[in-house]
Amino acid sequence: MNSVKTQNPGASVEAIQHHYDVSNDFYRIWLDSTNTYSSALWEENDDLELAQLRKIDFHIERARAKGAKRVLDVGCGWGSTLKRLVEIYGVEHGVGLTLSKAQADWIASLNHPQIEVKLESWSDHSPKEPYDAIISIGAFEHFAKPDFSESQKIEGYRTFFQRCHDWLKPGGWVSLQTIAHGNCRKQDMSKFIGDDIFPESDLPTIADIAKASERVFEIVTLQNDREHYERTLKVWLNRLKANREQAVKLVGEEVVAKYEKYLNFCKIGFHIGTMDLLRISMRRIDNPRN
Repeated sequence: MNSVKTQNPGASVEAIQHHYDVSNDFYRIWLDSTNTYSSALWEENDDLELAQLRKIDFHIERARAKGAKRVLDVGCGWGSTLKRLVEIYGVEHGVGLTLSKAQADWIASLNHPQIEVKLESWSDHSPKEPYDAIISIGAFEHFAKPDFSESQKIEGYRTFFQRCHDWLKPGGWVSLQTIAHGNCRKQDMSKFIGDDIFPESDLPTIADIAKASERVFEIVTLQNDREHYERTLKVWLNRLKANREQAVKLVGEEVVAKYEKYLNFCKIGFHIGTMDLLRISMRRIDNPRN
């Protein structure tokens, strides 16, 4: 099967690599051993790795991906979900998309026969066979630029959902995790985050996602776990501070100070509710109405 290619409406390759290609070794200092860079799903006595694995398992379950032939991970990071799919959940073939060369090289170095990573945008993806399930964790935040109007954002998001619909087998599911605007307006967001940390990226709202997916996917579950991201950021920041000397040797004082500021800023945002953390499961509408 093939999809018509379209211009990537979100952050450019350069903007993504600005953040994610800082240094694989740098991220390994303060992420857990699975190299998972998104909000965990916590229970009371969890350590970071256990909470991250619980989050991955949650999305695999919500996407109905267990035992599937083919599963797509849009924004696959360093491959933790892909590895879990094929090694624990009996998936025959996992395909990951990323615009980060560092992440793609890392996954490729695993030489895992059941994992395929592609250095490409979702907007350029043209699978030869349909997928049984799609998972996307922490990528949707990069699918729209800050200068987009509301209608442009929704149009871009809708194109993504239409692509997912085309790629999935009838009855297929998507499990999506994304940061979203909470109790604030876009113009209230930090210029530092937009300019220095995540250039060319803007967050969706719940309403954007609902509007963009209507008549293409049925939203079945939605939960806002912003407190879980606050806790995740707290742990990341503590781990970075505990290994600060090593981090500075890798990337320099300026980069480390910037990341400390960013992690602390986001921790506050999730605490006060200016940012939400959405986990959404969606079922493909097999006969969508126009």
